[in-house]
Amino acid sequence: MSDCTAGTISGNVHAEGRDNEIKNSGNSGSSSGAYDSRAYKFATKTDYTAMHEFVVSLEGTFDPKSFPASNQVAQVVPWKISQHKARFEPHILTVLKGTTVEWPNNDDIFHNVFSYSETKQFDLGLYKNPEIKSVTFDTCGRVDVFCSIHSSMSCVVLVLDNPYFTKTDQNGDYKLLNVPPGKYTVKVWHERLPAQRMEVIVPDTGEVKMNFTMGIKGLPKI
Repeated sequence: MSDCTAGTISGNVHAEGRDNEIKNSGNSGSSSGAYDSRAYKFATKTDYTAMHEFVVSLEGTFDPKSFPASNQVAQVVPWKISQHKARFEPHILTVLKGTTVEWPNNDDIFHNVFSYSETKQFDLGLYKNPEIKSVTFDTCGRVDVFCSIHSSMSCVVLVLDNPYFTKTDQNGDYKLLNVPPGKYTVKVWHERLPAQRMEVIVPDTGEVKMNFTMGIKGLPKI
């Protein structure tokens, strides 16, 4: 796609917790004491400011002829999620529908990669290096993946139907490149937070700035 017929969406994403709500609840003193006590030393509070790996994408169906020559996500060829030191790396992988992902086991122990997600169910069985197994993700949606042997191992494959997506960097910054001009809905996703959406109009050329503040909000009260 020519630069003269495409724009860029860029900005920053960060998350905020509910510390202010606790402080303003009228029980801030006793609450702080309880949180700091030895009885709750095992209860690690979520550090929202340290959250990263937000996925920014455009929603909607696109003509494949409009797709850019290369995806804006930093590509690994072939796409892969490695098992290394009893962890999945990367923890979040976003792919275009129809992508095949390899699952190399770089540890000296067995792992068993599986998912029971409705989007894609599979069980790769027990294997280790040098054997490599793969899965093709042919339906859009979220796929939670685990190891049946090691409870701490988990990752998420997010399958989308167009290539206009990217992940934020360590500072929360992002850029969606080569976006055809038009009106779109930008979606920001994180595995622990409700998704957030915002409409944007992309011009023929130039850059549109969009910043997002994520948090636990927009959910129905009961």
